[in-house]
Amino acid sequence: MDRQIRRLGIALTLLFGVLFVQMAYVQVIAADRIKNDPANASRQIIAEYKVERGAILSQDKRVLAESVKARGRTDYLYERTYPNGPLYAAITGFYSRVYGRTALESSMNQYLSGDAPELAVSNFSDLVLGKPRKGGTVVTSIRTDLQETAERALGSLPGAVVAVRPGSGDVMALVANPTYDPNLLSQGTADEMKKAWTAYNADPEKPMLSRAKDELYLPGSTFKIITTSAAFQHGYQPETTVKNPRVLDLPLTSGTLENFGGEVCNGGSATVTVAEAFKESCNVPFAEIGLDLGAKKLSDQARAFGFCPTDPPEETACIDPTLTTEVPFQVGHFPVPAYFVDNDPLLAFSAIGLDNVITNPLHMALVGAAIANGGTMWEPRFVSEIRDPQGQVIRTFDPRKYSQPVSPNTADQVRQLMVDVVEGGTGYSAQIPGVTVAGKTGTATNGPGRAPNAWFIAFAPAGPNDVPRIAVAVIVLDGGDLGNEATGGRVAAPIAAEVISAFLRGSGG
Repeated sequence: MDRQIRRLGIALTLLFGVLFVQMAYVQVIAADRIKNDPANASRQIIAEYKVERGAILSQDKRVLAESVKARGRTDYLYERTYPNGPLYAAITGFYSRVYGRTALESSMNQYLSGDAPELAVSNFSDLVLGKPRKGGTVVTSIRTDLQETAERALGSLPGAVVAVRPGSGDVMALVANPTYDPNLLSQGTADEMKKAWTAYNADPEKPMLSRAKDELYLPGSTFKIITTSAAFQHGYQPETTVKNPRVLDLPLTSGTLENFGGEVCNGGSATVTVAEAFKESCNVPFAEIGLDLGAKKLSDQARAFGFCPTDPPEETACIDPTLTTEVPFQVGHFPVPAYFVDNDPLLAFSAIGLDNVITNPLHMALVGAAIANGGTMWEPRFVSEIRDPQGQVIRTFDPRKYSQPVSPNTADQVRQLMVDVVEGGTGYSAQIPGVTVAGKTGTATNGPGRAPNAWFIAFAPAGPNDVPRIAVAVIVLDGGDLGNEATGGRVAAPIAAEVISAFLRGSGG
């Protein structure tokens, strides 16, 4: 009898062991495969839409995205809605049962869906009380007042505006024209979503690619911030003089390089200081500086400011793998030194932000912020904290240092040059009464037969004893309203000034 009981006990133990192994296999080892099996896709989507997905809020707690009860449906309990969808589309992204998730809806999905470990206690409490599961709330760094100001300042012009906080990398505003409405990809029938998707992707203006962070453009003379930084890091001073011919005869070729519009720099004097060349945005002296520094020093400085190493003509997407930002973006490209071997003319053009140097407003706002911040460059931060459904903070996101591209002394020297640009140079349109503004203009070629793109990078307050609180980058494509007559100082600088002024006037500035 004891033997039979013992055998039965062993058999039951083995059965429980097999059951445990099977459960472990299904729930751990094969979980992802089963979850991603196409046969389970519709079931998984229906399960997702039974959860009240958490909201995405601005810094001032305005709703950027939320879930509401689905109307007239029994299979999907909730649907995603974006109260001012087009204005925040590049930040929130969309949440679609047909096309998946993008931007914050993707990177913050474990919190929004309630699956994050930090929400386990809240989920268990809801289960015990018989309540439906809710996701956590994502609080962003976006300020709605500044976002709306940037939208208004840009108006209908094609381009983008980005504003960041120099001391943390917080992205406070990110606006681009054109944009898209994430509601059309997140609500309605599958056929309606597919229709919107097809229309957006067929649009030659590519509204789903933000000109603030996803597209890349020649930076023109705004890149002189980086060339000047490299020069100061390698022995140049603001008073260092450089040859100042009207036209630069490029080595190894019959080609030439000249100042914007064929203008004469510094009244046509034989030499010009780095400070004066920066103030007037003279191309010829900066091309000479680039040639003198050489490809490696200039390339290394671009790398330190976050530009990806590329080997043109390849222009593939480049997201720096060291970045941990919540909203992925394309960082700028600068060619590898080997690209310039026996090709000094291309190095001369690269030193003034042309040839194969490309970037976007978010990246250049971070570059300006690094100068404002004493040489420390932060990663962009879009999310400040996560709250559970009861409103308690369960996670915070600290600022993340990206690099130290220049010394504090170099940053201060460049800051003063940028102040001179606004106070008496090409960026005078960015002046704000009672505020010291630092800035740099840029006007970049934009292809045959097209008007130039106009740039402006700025930060404020920028006096010697000030702590800068905002850095802004603006691009206006195809010359905006001025066409071929456009310059960064005339078109982009006033937009930056409007955004900076509104921020400094507002609460929390």
